[in-house]
Amino acid sequence: MAWIKTIPFPEANAELQKTLTDLRAAYPIEYAASTAEQTGTEESIVESHTLIPTAMYHAFAEFAALMSPDLPLQRRHHEMIATLVSVTNSCHY
Repeated sequence: MAWIKTIPFPEANAELQKTLTDLRAAYPIEYAASTAEQTGTEESIVESHTLIPTAMYHAFAEFAALMSPDLPLQRRHHEMIATLVSVTNSCHY
């Protein structure tokens, strides 16, 4: 597995902490709970972008907007689309 330098929330400066907090608030509620118990790790795709906070914000704010519960697709539809795209692209995850 690749190693990527990250800045954990407690070590982040005020600007990065605000960005991380704003992103978490924008995501649907089902993303609020940690999956560490199921996956065995606290690794985070969002945290892997902490070295470039501006890029991290724009990339993940877009994703949060696309996952908005105000849109007509439900979470299960998003998961079905993601699964089909992964299969089509021969991704293992």
